[in-house]
Amino acid sequence: MSTLPSVTDATFAQEVLASETPVLVEYWAEWCGPCRQVSPVLEELAVEYGDRMRIVTMNSDENVLTAAAQRVMAVPTIQVFQRGELVASIVGAKPKRLLSAELARFVEADS
Repeated sequence: MSTLPSVTDATFAQEVLASETPVLVEYWAEWCGPCRQVSPVLEELAVEYGDRMRIVTMNSDENVLTAAAQRVMAVPTIQVFQRGELVASIVGAKPKRLLSAELARFVEADS
């Protein structure tokens, strides 16, 4: 579905919770239409943010343990983690403008 890297139940702790960089996780499902709308927006943001925020995806149907542990009740759900802590959760598809505005506080300003 996406060209973004994927995480799984087995890799979530290492790839997301142990990351020094903020990590955005998009929980999605193959059958989810709004997920297909969000995917290209996240791919654009991944390029724009570079190494200031890592953006990954997780198929919630294939990784039910993490989705349940993170209380993902609908897809798409976007969660942002900083230093292993959940700091933001966004449910549903959002246009790039609104999503960028919500994520701006987690991305360090360019020096």
